[in-house]
Amino acid sequence: MSRGKKLRNISIIVSLILVLIAVLLLFFSMKNHNKAVEYSLAENWLALPVSSDMPVDVFYLYPTTYRKQDENDEDICEIENGLMRSSAHLVFNQQATAFDTVGNIYAPYYRQADAATCLAMTQADREELLQGIPKTDVIASFDYYIKNYNNGRPFILAGHSQGSNMLLYLLSEYMKEHPDVYERMVAAYVIGYSVTDEYLAENPHLKFAEGADDTGVIISYNTQAPRIEGSNPVVLKGALVINPITWTRQENLAGAEGNPGSILPYPDGSVALDEDGTFQHVMNLADARVDTEKGVLICSTVDPETWHLEKSVFGKGVFHIFDYTFYYYSIRENATKRVETFLSHDSK
Repeated sequence: MSRGKKLRNISIIVSLILVLIAVLLLFFSMKNHNKAVEYSLAENWLALPVSSDMPVDVFYLYPTTYRKQDENDEDICEIENGLMRSSAHLVFNQQATAFDTVGNIYAPYYRQADAATCLAMTQADREELLQGIPKTDVIASFDYYIKNYNNGRPFILAGHSQGSNMLLYLLSEYMKEHPDVYERMVAAYVIGYSVTDEYLAENPHLKFAEGADDTGVIISYNTQAPRIEGSNPVVLKGALVINPITWTRQENLAGAEGNPGSILPYPDGSVALDEDGTFQHVMNLADARVDTEKGVLICSTVDPETWHLEKSVFGKGVFHIFDYTFYYYSIRENATKRVETFLSHDSK
């Protein structure tokens, strides 16, 4: 064999080895990337209570707080992503604190998908994306919470938007596989995403709320004005709705005067405070009416122009980011009522 031919053969072999190494590195990188976050580390929790002295827990999943800063960024962020973490703190303050008089709040960080990317997808493609890494983290975090923190206490599930989408996986998969855990669920506040007739038909172990104090149920609504710009991408066909003032599914208008109170978020994510440093308790802001045909909650007392954020991925009149803040104190009162009902039945 000539020297030139030998060199060519060696070059081919070296190239093949390099390709093999690259493939193996990519494989192990993807394997590690798809592996769930380590939830034994406190740094991977947005909220862990200092003491669990209340009889009920709250497991909370924040909405989409990750946004690509560059078109080349990944569709799903890493768990250390600074923007996701800092924004999660802000939205936790607006939403999860509604439950802080009700239970011990646990909230994991989880890798999540970019908002604009998700909303631009078909529902099928969006579900395929979210059933990968985000669902893996959420299931792992909840399983870790149940086995290491819960200690057999009843619990509330609470989420918003992408967080509520993740709760649907917990409810349909984890609760089905762990009926003993499901028995301890007071209620699931799956707000800001659709719970449909089809979903419930596929998961007969689950049920939607019918009143203010039923337990073991799912609570859901998506808020918008009577007229909106474009469509509401989180509203799916057959979406079920409960009124967060009356806590019924009837289409009667509940006036703003019957709303126990709202809070006012600023565009920077902070919340308006009174002089004593507590949340400003705003009365007579938001009314509520179930629109069964549209599968939405109609709020007619809030001006869409005034309450539209310039950089929002939602059109004017879609009050998605205010699902909690408009009905903040009503959610708190309702969670308290459901907990009281659950504990009274549990003690018998």
